[in-house]
Amino acid sequence: MTSGRKVESIILKVLIYAAAVITFAVLLFLLAYILINGIPNIKPSLFSLEYNTENASLMPALINTVIMTFLSLIIAIPFGIFSAIFLVEYANKGNKFVGIIRLTTETLQGIPSIVYGLFGMLFFVTALGWGYSILAGAFTMSIMILPLIMRTTEEALKAVPDTYREGSFGLGAGKLRTIFRIVLPAAVPGIMAGVILAIGRIMGETAALMYTAGTVPQMATSPMSSGRTLAVHMYNLSSEGLYMDQAYATAVILLVVVVAMNALSAFVARKLTKGTR
Repeated sequence: MTSGRKVESIILKVLIYAAAVITFAVLLFLLAYILINGIPNIKPSLFSLEYNTENASLMPALINTVIMTFLSLIIAIPFGIFSAIFLVEYANKGNKFVGIIRLTTETLQGIPSIVYGLFGMLFFVTALGWGYSILAGAFTMSIMILPLIMRTTEEALKAVPDTYREGSFGLGAGKLRTIFRIVLPAAVPGIMAGVILAIGRIMGETAALMYTAGTVPQMATSPMSSGRTLAVHMYNLSSEGLYMDQAYATAVILLVVVVAMNALSAFVARKLTKGTR
């Protein structure tokens, strides 16, 4: 019996290591493929502020991507965090309304992005009359990432020990003060993890933004202006088949921007966590 368990343990250990190695190998292959094909094609003309058929500049799309990311996060983060606070701190356990909210959140997480794009086009672009604009794309993306931020924030709040709350109440602090001065600061790392995942989803999205923000290859001059992001820019270049070199270069820049945004988010999380200690 003992030898059988040892064999099972060895098999499971081999499977775990194999899964880890395969995952790392696939990631390494993707990174190497993108960098090898993209870095040689990075040229100064790609960073021109004006896009034309000669330079296929990615700079307007890069600026639009940063604007889209920050605008979407500004809209989604308050709603996501406050909704999670309600679910964890105020809602009664077993409440049917809370169950409906959680079911809705999980359903929204599984909806394909093209459905969000069609909704954004019908509601924000057509019904509200915003047209193809950065604002319409940002609101659509905020709806997409809202369930992700809600769930990660909810789990982060649940992970905060109840002793923190009890200690705060024992010192005479109220419910609201306890949440914002004790619980939320302790949950910052978990919340920022959700924000980092949301950033990656915004920057990598194409289908939803093509139907809402449009594909104009120029820098947006206002929230109501149309403009493409880096992911949409890369998709358009590759689909045309005439700018494959520029598409590979755009993939490298997109990868660098995602890593930089994630690093910035992690830095902010560390600063906020240190500031509360």
